[in-house]
Amino acid sequence: MTGVSLGLRTGSYGSLQLLQNGNVSQIHAAPMMLVRRPSKALLYNPREKERGFPFLICRHLGRGKVAMLLMLGLGLFLFVFGCFTLYKGGNITSEIEDTRYAINRYEILKHDGVVENKLQDSDSSRATSLTSRHKSTTRPPPAPHSLSSFKSKGRKGYFPALGHPCDHFAFPPPPPADRRRTGPRPCPVCYIPVEQAIASMPSSPSESPLLRTLTYVHDENPVQREPHGGSDFGGYPSMEERDAAFDIKETMNVYCGFVNGSRPGRQTGFDFDEADLLELDQYHDIIVASAIFGNYDVIQQPRNISSEAKENIPFYMFIDEETEMYMKNASILDSSRRVGLWRIIVVHNVPYADARRNGKVPKLLLHRIFPNVRYSIWIDGKLELVVDPYQILERFLWRSNATFAISRHYRRFDVFVEAEANKAAGKYENASIDHQIQFYQHHDGLTHYSRAKLPITSDVPEGCVIIREHIPITNLFTCLWFNEVDRFTSRDQLSFSTVRDKIMAKVDWGINMFMDCERRNFVIQAYHRDILEHMPPPVVVIRHPRPPPAPYTHRPQMKKSPRRGRGDRRSGSKRHHKVGTVVMNQNSF
Repeated sequence: MTGVSLGLRTGSYGSLQLLQNGNVSQIHAAPMMLVRRPSKALLYNPREKERGFPFLICRHLGRGKVAMLLMLGLGLFLFVFGCFTLYKGGNITSEIEDTRYAINRYEILKHDGVVENKLQDSDSSRATSLTSRHKSTTRPPPAPHSLSSFKSKGRKGYFPALGHPCDHFAFPPPPPADRRRTGPRPCPVCYIPVEQAIASMPSSPSESPLLRTLTYVHDENPVQREPHGGSDFGGYPSMEERDAAFDIKETMNVYCGFVNGSRPGRQTGFDFDEADLLELDQYHDIIVASAIFGNYDVIQQPRNISSEAKENIPFYMFIDEETEMYMKNASILDSSRRVGLWRIIVVHNVPYADARRNGKVPKLLLHRIFPNVRYSIWIDGKLELVVDPYQILERFLWRSNATFAISRHYRRFDVFVEAEANKAAGKYENASIDHQIQFYQHHDGLTHYSRAKLPITSDVPEGCVIIREHIPITNLFTCLWFNEVDRFTSRDQLSFSTVRDKIMAKVDWGINMFMDCERRNFVIQAYHRDILEHMPPPVVVIRHPRPPPAPYTHRPQMKKSPRRGRGDRRSGSKRHHKVGTVVMNQNSF
């Protein structure tokens, strides 16, 4: 009866009502119909077909797994969308200084001129700026790499028909950030072979815009007439003389260090030996110069220098008497005055008590120390040169028809931000930095960097490398830049853009500010000596060999004690572990 009742419930509710009224005969007279429910195990159902494919997924995977899949899909979409947004609309800091380009596919030139494609893994990452005040979605143009001006006056036209071999070299988009490798990294640079670089050297000097003749102030008795700025070495130009020096004319006479004495290096406060003066007067197409004052750095030897460069390009290292004494005591310097490729020039009677300020003299006034040189490459004493000078000059001067090249800062491009970073790092007195920035702001109209200054891509250089041609306009620029360093703080990054912009406002001249990752391609930065001396020596782990096993001897058999369980260990028992001996090796550093 139970089964019939279930069948009736399955068939019709009307039959159940007849049972309740007592009409049993009518029920038996009517044909009984048993309707079976579709089995849950069936894989096909017309209704399920109408519900569609997502319903089948939900049914067979379960709601929890489907929700997890939806969350993963949403996360993947947000990740891709975020990467696209960062690439298309990064802030102006990452777009302008963008020095951490990693090249996944680049071209290397063989000596026969055939281009070979190679792959390189990315090991660069983006660095964030100290400020996010100015933002932009427009990528500024990179440093000029075009060779359209290669046929200008003075060029030998080494690639007149085929174009330059590096014309098709381009940077791909920067890769996503890598948390394991932060900070600036070098990027590939397209150099041509040394023979081709030498052949592409201009046969005549570049034309200096407007300025033709530049002479320098000589004052045997400099007198300070204003409370701020100047020195006995650089003179004491008044504010009127300072402003007049930015009014470019065909013939100019400006302050440029070495104001007293018969000639630079002789009784001027930055003096050289007579034998060195004869050396400095020699004519050279190209020189490489560096300096170490106050025994501040460890001398670095250049690498990958061609035989042509070793024969024709002298490498000069300026040191003071303190550094000379250290090098002699350490048996680094002997009577030959040579350390590897470097020809050592000892400076006597340094004009400043600050070693870093003394280093600005050869850095910015090489044209005064070497009056008969066409091109110079300056590198700070902590840097190691790893690319041939001919290739560097071809890449950053001759290829783009530039006369002055310097890399922009890898992170900062605004002078105000650079000033705050200098104060935070204790690079100079905060009051002096504030005074300099306020003077530039109110007297010279210094403003924050913005897109209005494009195609200028930065106001802050990474001044440890300077590549230049010695012509009147570049000599004037470094003279006026040195005067600002002499008048204000020794932080030359703060005064660079003011001098550059005031000259560019008068004449058609510019500076090739290439990316910092390109600079890191041809120089390797080391630590200063004081940092190296405070570094702990490396830890050396000495592992003693195991002693040989003792020879087998017959021992009387001892009665074995019953084996204890884990809980039966006596409280006084200890486990003995073998420990390696750690020795601090003082002589290995």
